[in-house]
Amino acid sequence: MTENKSKYRRFLQMKALGAIPVVVALVVVIILVKSKSGPLEKEVTEGARVLRVITVPTVDLIPRAIGYGIAEPAQVWRAVAEVRGRVMEINPDLKAGAFLAKGSVLLTIDRSEYEIALNAMQASLDQTIAELAELEGQAENTRNSLQIEKRSLLLAEQSLKRKQSALQNRTIPVNEVDQEERTTLGQRQRVQELENTLALLPSRKKALAAKRAAAETGLKQAQRDLAKTVISAPFDCRIGAVAIEPDQYLAAGQVLFEAHGTATTEIEAQLLGEQLRHLIGLPDHQETTQSLYPAAMEKLTAIKAIVRLQSGTWKSEWDARVDRLREEVDPDTRAFNVIVAVDRPYEKIIPGQRPPLSRGLFCEVELQGPPQPGRIVIPRSAVHGDTVFVLGPENRLLPVTVST
Repeated sequence: MTENKSKYRRFLQMKALGAIPVVVALVVVIILVKSKSGPLEKEVTEGARVLRVITVPTVDLIPRAIGYGIAEPAQVWRAVAEVRGRVMEINPDLKAGAFLAKGSVLLTIDRSEYEIALNAMQASLDQTIAELAELEGQAENTRNSLQIEKRSLLLAEQSLKRKQSALQNRTIPVNEVDQEERTTLGQRQRVQELENTLALLPSRKKALAAKRAAAETGLKQAQRDLAKTVISAPFDCRIGAVAIEPDQYLAAGQVLFEAHGTATTEIEAQLLGEQLRHLIGLPDHQETTQSLYPAAMEKLTAIKAIVRLQSGTWKSEWDARVDRLREEVDPDTRAFNVIVAVDRPYEKIIPGQRPPLSRGLFCEVELQGPPQPGRIVIPRSAVHGDTVFVLGPENRLLPVTVST
């Protein structure tokens, strides 16, 4: 029993010795925590930044909008053969790139077939006119003969009455009265035949009039066909692609060549709706109703337009005008197609400085609206949503709400 107590005492002594380092460590930690000083307090000062500040004066602003498009002639003529036939003559200047004046004969087609048709229709018309004249003469003669025959019938009827009266008095034989009656009936038959002839003349005249009208129509058609054998330039033009050769047989409807008008060149540029609003001074909140559209278009066509062609450091300009808006909006960009026109572009050529405004050139289009007085112009980067920071007292930035 004594031995067990001794073992238990030694076990407690060993446990107490193991706990001594732990207690010491806890005491050291507590002393260190309590003795540690707090964080140093630093006085907060206002920070400053270096910013670029500009002065924005009130100016007369000219709104501008930039678009791009391809130069195209306002008039494009695709010449088509309207009659068939062999090419007899071609203008020596009918070549791609050549300039030709309005009315210049470009080519001729064989006329012989159409001259024959014209002569045949003229002969048919002349014959019909002669038949009408003959019918008029016949009608006049028939009317004159009818008057004579009616007079003869009247005399025969009077003679018949006298002989019938004499027969009643038994002064003449019966056969003489019969003979006079036969003569009267024959005269009546001749009068009836002439009246029937006169009754049929209007229908014959109407048929000949229809025949004459058909002959005149055929003659006009033959004249038009003959005129179509000569193809002339309908306006001052520059020749494009040519698809004919000398002595070539042409079919009706065959494309011959293409010609571009030199009077006006058009460029179709795309601009957003808000750009057009600013150009013509239409507020963003105002709806462009159908009643306002004519006035808006009048303002749009009155603004200044400039067409530019740039290649590297070389640049050319043309004064232009806004001609119209296309009937549709681009389905991808929702931009409006504005068509500007340059009048007489080939007369404005300056060798070495301004080339011809030819088809296919990629051009820049600038539209300038009327000046807007009392406007403030600032860099786009200075606008943060609808807020702009201005320099206030003590060089402090103050936010200001703005509207464009």
